Amino acid sequence: MTLPMQDTDVTRALQGLEADRSAVRLRTAMGVGTTPDPRFVAKLLERCAVEPDFQVREMLTWALTRHSPAATVPELVGEVRSERAQARSQALHTLSKIGDRQAWPVITRALLSDAEDEVARSAWRAAVVLVPPGEEGELADALAMQLGRGGREMQLSLSRALVALGEVILPVLHAAAAGPAPGVRAHALATERLLQDPDAGFGFAIEEAKRVVALGTGGEEGQ
Repeated sequence: MTLPMQDTDVTRALQGLEADRSAVRLRTAMGVGTTPDPRFVAKLLERCAVEPDFQVREMLTWALTRHSPAATVPELVGEVRSERAQARSQALHTLSKIGDRQAWPVITRALLSDAEDEVARSAWRAAVVLVPPGEEGELADALAMQLGRGGREMQLSLSRALVALGEVILPVLHAAAAGPAPGVRAHALATERLLQDPDAGFGFAIEEAKRVVALGTGGEEGQ
């Protein structure tokens, strides 16, 4: 049986999470995850919203996953509604790691189309983890509305999310591939290629799809 942490140890850890040196914050977050305590949850969430170091943010997320979902999920859902983009993105990332479907209602169409790319990408990843059985088709419809968005990394993130849903995505991909926007058509075709051949590189798939679209539109190529 693990003994409760002493107040002095909790205070020291809370201070360490705000240390100037990222190495100290990283080490402290690891310690907090190793010895979880409900008194850490609020500070972990606060740091997720403002932490500038990627590795520290990942450790903060890991530390949150080590705590009881009953203590973290409701608070993370609240963070998803924050005005701060990093708070939304990191909360969604953490919810995807926890995998508690009680958080599903927070995944709205507005969130899946968030103007901030990192928030949208985190929402896509969280959505495919949290979607309840039977609602994959509706999620595919919502995700397909984002086809053609952003650069290659952004499009790859969306394709991976769609492919994770399986063959339920085929009708929406076929509809998008028949649409008027060359960039959307190419992205849909590349995503279908990845579904059929997971080993195909996305770069190759998207370039091949662009060639198909260009030939089908009299030489116009979408970006």
